Amino acid sequence: MFSHPGRVEFFLVTVIAGTLGACTLSESLPTIGPGPGSQPVQNPGGGMSVPPPGVAADAGVAFPATDGGSTCVNGVAVSPPRPMGGGLQPQIPATVTHATTPVPPISGGTLLALSDGTTVAASDPDRNQVYIVDLATNALKLTVRLQDGDEPGRLVEDAGQQLHVALRRGGAIATIDPKAGAVTARQAVCSAPRGLAFDKATGSLHVACAGGELVSLPAAGGPATRTLTLDRDLRDVVLGTGGSLLVSRFRSAEVLVVGADGQVSSRLRPGSGTVITPFGTPQMRTPSVAWRMVALDETMGTVVMLHQTGVTDVVDPAAGGYAGIKGCGGIVQPGVTILSQGSAQTPPVAGGLGMASLAVDVAVSPDKTKVALAVAGNSSQLQGPTIVEQPIGQVTQPSPNSCGGGGSNVMGAPPPGQVVSVVYSRTGGVLLAQTREPAALWRSDTSVAIPLATDSRADTGQFIFHVNAGGSLACASCHPEGGEDGRVWNFVCAGARRTQSIRGGISPTAPFHWDGSEANFSDLMNDVFTGRMAGPMLMDNQKSALQAWVDTIPAMPETAGLDSAAIARGKAIFNDKAAGCANCHAGTLLTNNTTVDVGTGRAFQVPSLRGVSWRAPFMHDGCAATLADRFSVAGCGGGDKHGVTSTLTAAQLGDLQTYLQSL
Repeated sequence: MFSHPGRVEFFLVTVIAGTLGACTLSESLPTIGPGPGSQPVQNPGGGMSVPPPGVAADAGVAFPATDGGSTCVNGVAVSPPRPMGGGLQPQIPATVTHATTPVPPISGGTLLALSDGTTVAASDPDRNQVYIVDLATNALKLTVRLQDGDEPGRLVEDAGQQLHVALRRGGAIATIDPKAGAVTARQAVCSAPRGLAFDKATGSLHVACAGGELVSLPAAGGPATRTLTLDRDLRDVVLGTGGSLLVSRFRSAEVLVVGADGQVSSRLRPGSGTVITPFGTPQMRTPSVAWRMVALDETMGTVVMLHQTGVTDVVDPAAGGYAGIKGCGGIVQPGVTILSQGSAQTPPVAGGLGMASLAVDVAVSPDKTKVALAVAGNSSQLQGPTIVEQPIGQVTQPSPNSCGGGGSNVMGAPPPGQVVSVVYSRTGGVLLAQTREPAALWRSDTSVAIPLATDSRADTGQFIFHVNAGGSLACASCHPEGGEDGRVWNFVCAGARRTQSIRGGISPTAPFHWDGSEANFSDLMNDVFTGRMAGPMLMDNQKSALQAWVDTIPAMPETAGLDSAAIARGKAIFNDKAAGCANCHAGTLLTNNTTVDVGTGRAFQVPSLRGVSWRAPFMHDGCAATLADRFSVAGCGGGDKHGVTSTLTAAQLGDLQTYLQSL
């Protein structure tokens, strides 16, 4: 029935779904790239191929790329041999390791400096623990054990110096006494809690949930006092002015300003615009994926957002086509933007951060003069700083180029492992960084790393997924938290392709990419990670480790609050032979793994519908903004070749959509 995200095309990273329509691996990638240890050279061009107005991309004529990249000939992207783009490739350990307990994708934002000035709390989603660290003695004071699978995330402290932590997969808020090191309460709040804020004026906790719920409840305990249903994919929540709340959305990098009356009064977003790349080619960039939003000035309703920007220009699927160099010019880059609820001015487009790949967390210094970034992508030696600190005016100022400010003022020995979160201490403003493998809390003033845990959670697959492949981006750049970035990319020859989620196990859904052009995971890695992302050639056991880890990424939880009767009616329609939905969307993953033309212009892979409601926009080209649009937007769904739904009433279509939301 559908042909939108789901079946994962897992083009591992950055990309986006599709690959080349009718293009084959040999046609699109004549040179795979350097082997392990090789030094890639700079790609001289971005490789765009744009047909003249009014001529179809698959017409039987050739259109040369404007900068020496791929050319679309008879529907095939033909790439001339050319140097690889990129910077330093990662050093992937030769010995493959697998975590005994599956470790989740990195989410960032797991540190909190407490009000006493000398204590820091750190969530550990790898081990389902929270640590209490004493900065005065540089020692781990207490370890608080949570339930298996809780995946603790954001932390907040209330007026009584009690900690509250969002359990991302536990569906609850845990309250912790940091002096006793004990969980004193656990309250179910929603299926996927993400952001937390404490409101001193009302004594309330505000919880932002991925399902769209914004829940307020007493910090001292008790039932929720207010539950609002907002847009889905909520991320962080920050106090605004006049009793308002600022709530970010993850993939869209949008901020909802929610008034004291519970109504959304406005929406804020980082700017879009044109920047110049190191190759001299202008790029049009738009924001997405708001990894973290923190308060800058609550009295003014001002926040700092760490997000990504991505290109809307035509993307070349040739070797090095996704790559930048040393953090600049790649099709996905980090950016930092200041947003204010009282401003009518559109923020400038955020320039890239030179040498920073896959930044996942941001912190503002106590004096509001500096920001620090956790750069998880630079976890391999010599690929750039793993932690960046810059004056706030410099990192957020308008930049005409994609490199921006970048760099780092942090001196001394760097953090010992992959940096996943940053914060400043309340006393002295010491920059602190949390690392995984080894699990430690690092302080910038002395370069001391305080051990947090000794049991290893090293996993080669998790490492490869998050590391800068060499072209200034990682798999997680387009598949944040193992999902997808919500973007629709425009490829040479293939046209619009929607990034697909890789949650819930993708191995049974081969072949990969919207057009099924990648027969197996090994081909996918050769084409995308090694080729397009300018990465090293992976050994077979490294590919297997990455595939095994990806298959541990859990699906999103079921959508809460659906009408069970409507679900049952919708399921009956879905399985009705007259509608024909289950003809292709069958089995455990609701896909028969075939490549079919369902009236959308060419044959595409039948996607899995598991978790489909989390993956708007829908269809291979993102033409349906909502599930309802899938059935109502002219020319989008493929008509009755894509499930016979034209005879259904509005009520029946509503039931069918409810059933799809339940999957």
